[in-house]
Amino acid sequence: MSFRKRGMSGFATLTAGLVAIVLLTPGAHAQSGSAENYPERRITFIVPYPPGGATDITARMLAGKLSEAWKQTVIVENKPGAGGIVGNDFVAKAQPDGYTVLIAITQIIQAPSLNASLPYDVAKDLAPVAQVCLSTIALVVPEAQPFKTVKELVDYTTANPGRPYGSFGNATTSHLYGELFKKIAKVNMTHVPYRGSAPLLNDLLGNQVISAFIDLTTAAPQLAAGKIRALAVGGEKRKSLLPNVPTMAEQGFPGFEAEGWVGVFLPAATPKRIIDKLADEMANIIASSEGVEKIKSFSMEPVGGGANVFAKALKIDQQRWADVVKQSGVKAD
Repeated sequence: MSFRKRGMSGFATLTAGLVAIVLLTPGAHAQSGSAENYPERRITFIVPYPPGGATDITARMLAGKLSEAWKQTVIVENKPGAGGIVGNDFVAKAQPDGYTVLIAITQIIQAPSLNASLPYDVAKDLAPVAQVCLSTIALVVPEAQPFKTVKELVDYTTANPGRPYGSFGNATTSHLYGELFKKIAKVNMTHVPYRGSAPLLNDLLGNQVISAFIDLTTAAPQLAAGKIRALAVGGEKRKSLLPNVPTMAEQGFPGFEAEGWVGVFLPAATPKRIIDKLADEMANIIASSEGVEKIKSFSMEPVGGGANVFAKALKIDQQRWADVVKQSGVKAD
């Protein structure tokens, strides 16, 4: 046999060996196939908060609609802890195959400014998929209090320093807004942190705290019943759910333009094909008449848009919340 023949034979043997190694390597072509055929099995939505809250009910609505659309089981798993960090970290480190999905809130972009260190990097470890809805936050007071405007509340707290205001807990959005309010309005109020929105609402109804920034999903029934009163809403403009309630800026207190939201994320290394497919389906669900109706029934404003739209919104929001954190001086425990 000539050297050329032996060389070609050796090359063929080496090539065959390399092909065999590639074919036998676990996941070598399965990942490509799974991206092509996604979804092929059960999908899990991770909610980094306990059951029953606005994030949880939104996740369960999305899971039900996605299951219907894709004919695949979609479950919701609650992983609370450390103000959302436990669940966020779980998804950031999950297999990037599209089967572990994070349903997160604004906290995910507030946390980097509030915590000296996090076990994940939001920008590097998580990929934005869709912004589902905006969560309206309002400055509310008990019905027993006489205030009808923000200025009336400011005048009262100026004359009566140290009066208590409540929040969902330390370093939550309601706490950030409360401390920002103290700075902007130049008032001295005592922060009373609660373990969530439900106990805060109970004490607000009992007139134990005189004001709070609270999400409309929690506050809506009591607002409708006239047991609490909304003096202002956060955000850049008035809300369709409270059209007669002016913004903080309209009443002479700018700085509350940053808004809360619910959004969908995947691990950053997830193939673009999968991110795009999930983003498109989320957009369909959010924009559907049933989706809009359902989201509004939670007292939230539907947003939608694709992954790129959400990514741009995140950059703007991250800077806004960084400014709020800096001005308020709030730090996580």
